[in-house]
Amino acid sequence: MASSNPRLRQTSASMQLCDPPYYNDSSPQTPSPDPLPAALRNFEYLRPLPQPNDTVIAYLEPGRPRSLSGVALRAFCLGAAFSAGLLLTALILACTPSPAWRVPFFLLVLSTFHFLEFWVTARRNTPVATTDSFLLTANWPAYAVAHAAAFAECAVVSVFFPSRRWGGVGGLCLGLGLVLVVLGQTVRSAAMLRAGASFNHQIQYNKADSHVLVTSGIYGWMRHPSYFGFFYWGLGTQLVLGNVVCFFAYAAVLWCFFSRRIRVEEEKLVEFFKDDYVQYRKRVGTWIPFI
Repeated sequence: MASSNPRLRQTSASMQLCDPPYYNDSSPQTPSPDPLPAALRNFEYLRPLPQPNDTVIAYLEPGRPRSLSGVALRAFCLGAAFSAGLLLTALILACTPSPAWRVPFFLLVLSTFHFLEFWVTARRNTPVATTDSFLLTANWPAYAVAHAAAFAECAVVSVFFPSRRWGGVGGLCLGLGLVLVVLGQTVRSAAMLRAGASFNHQIQYNKADSHVLVTSGIYGWMRHPSYFGFFYWGLGTQLVLGNVVCFFAYAAVLWCFFSRRIRVEEEKLVEFFKDDYVQYRKRVGTWIPFI
């Protein structure tokens, strides 16, 4: 029965006009929704993230080997040292003929090396990455003394004897030094990346389940490529610095260090991998003289 009230008829008509259109399943106007990604269909985005337990948090606290604040502080300092070294090297080269640019260049190279030591370890062997992986205090204090001596010799010669640097072959030594620095750093980082979980900064006296004998890639060209890299990287830095005394001191110390270390390490590798390592050692050299 129709309503006799015109106001009610007007309201009813307005409601009918505002009702949304209805489409049944057979209607050609029904929009086809895009398929949802699997993660959304499974509601994975709604699942709560796992919460670290007290033991995990304790490992990350300040003062612990895996301290997040310790990693951040070291990374910040290395970044600042890299930036300062790069800026000072560029300024001295651009504004003066002084060879003093070699001092901040050494700072740049050192900060790059120590950053990559941690980054590569964290990238490819995460479980063993700690603040010690930066190697900033490795072989303390001998390591720090060696670099301090290199800085001092270069600074003294640059200021007081700027023309007394490798005689008439200074340019050749500089070029060779730059090549060795780049080559050494590249080989060392590549070796660490290739070895992955089988690489460690410390000699391993017990074989872990993750340890495998890596003989492919750069390990197919040389044994102990990380030692090769550091050996020639160290010599290259002294050639770039123009350090006569420290060059021969670095050569002697590094050769003695790696000679002893490789001998001890290979005893354990033979114990771990038996004849496989013996045969590998016979066919692949270290490329470090007399080792």
